[in-house]
Formats: sequence, C-alpha cells, structure tokens
Amino acid sequence: MGIFKRMKEDMDVVFEQDPAARTYFEVFLTYSGLHAVWNHRIAHWFYKRKMFFIARAISQLSRFFTGIEIHPGAVIGRRFFIDHGMGVVIGETCEIGDDVTIYQGVTLGGTGHEKGKRHPTVKNNALIATGAKVLGAITVGENSNVGGGSVVLKDVPDNSTVVGIPGRVVKQDGKKVSQKLDHHRLPDPMLDKVKQLEKEVAVLSEQLEQLKERE
Repeated sequence: MGIFKRMKEDMDVVFEQDPAARTYFEVFLTYSGLHAVWNHRIAHWFYKRKMFFIARAISQLSRFFTGIEIHPGAVIGRRFFIDHGMGVVIGETCEIGDDVTIYQGVTLGGTGHEKGKRHPTVKNNALIATGAKVLGAITVGENSNVGGGSVVLKDVPDNSTVVGIPGRVVKQDGKKVSQKLDHHRLPDPMLDKVKQLEKEVAVLSEQLEQLKERE
C-alpha cells in the first residue's frame, strides 16, 4: 500500500472511532495520536536499518510535540488509533496488531531489566482503555478489552474483558466469568496492619491482667 493510501486509511479510522472528528483537514492537522503514529513509522524505518540514533531522535521529537512516547523498535500494525493520547507509552519490544485502539495514559511497558522480549503483544481488534497498564511480555488476545485503570500482568485470552488491580477476566466469549476469587489471598496491607495491632493489644491486655493479679 502506498504512503498516501496508508495515511488516508489512518484518517478514516479516526472518523470511525471519534464522533468529534469533522473534516480530513482538521484530523490531518490536529490529531496528535495520528501524528505520533506517522512519526513512529518514520522512526521505525530508520530503526530497522540500525540507524538507532536518528530513530530515537525522531521518536523523542514526536514525544515532545504529541505527549505520546513510542519506542522506534515497537512493531505496529494497520489502523492503529490512539485517542486523546497524552501520556501514552509504548515500549521497544511491543507488538501491536491491526485495528487496535488505546486511550490516554496507557502504558505498554516492561516490569524490570529483562532482556529480549519484555513488553506486551496486543493482538488484532483489542481495546485498552484510559490509564491501563499492561506490563511484561504478555499477550492481550484478539477482540479483548482492558478496562480503564487496570493493571494487567498476565495473558488475556481472546474475546475477553479484563478489569481491576491486578487485572482479572470478568467476561469471555460474551459470558460473565465466575468471580470465585481467592479474596483472602489478595494483599491488603491495611487489614494486615489491623490484625497486627489486634494481636499487640491482646498481648498488652494479658500482661496488664497479670500485673493486676500480682498486686
């Protein structure tokens, strides 16, 4: 596909996804998510040819103007749509399929100093909502949705909806998933502190009773 047809395809996606879009002229000039994707394609071209400094410089310049940081090494498919993209971060080894949508504040990042593949793979038709964090070399399946503010640390099956911290599947293949979660195993620092204080109070009460008996 030629460059101008690809750009037209990118703008058509904006009209499909954003009811606020009015004209091609407006979209071409004012949509930062679109600009970030176009800049990434240029940076990625240099990255594949091992011109890493130029690639990185283009990506950082794009970040300065759009507020969206896409590492030039990331592989992104067709019709990728970033809506209200401020604060989006996409890591070096990310792989994003076709027809994927993400919103502002989304991070597709790593979990530490791993080598090799360390960022997520997002398959076709996935949607990642505002503020979600998808971390590590995990896979978000086709046609899956990640809820706003979720933190996803494990693979998401195809056709699923994931919400929460940590992210859990609440719907798969159009059906609600049983919520028989081991809530007692989830970390709750406040509850742990209260239990610790209860134990200390019990010990102090016992010691106080012993002192009274001695008197």
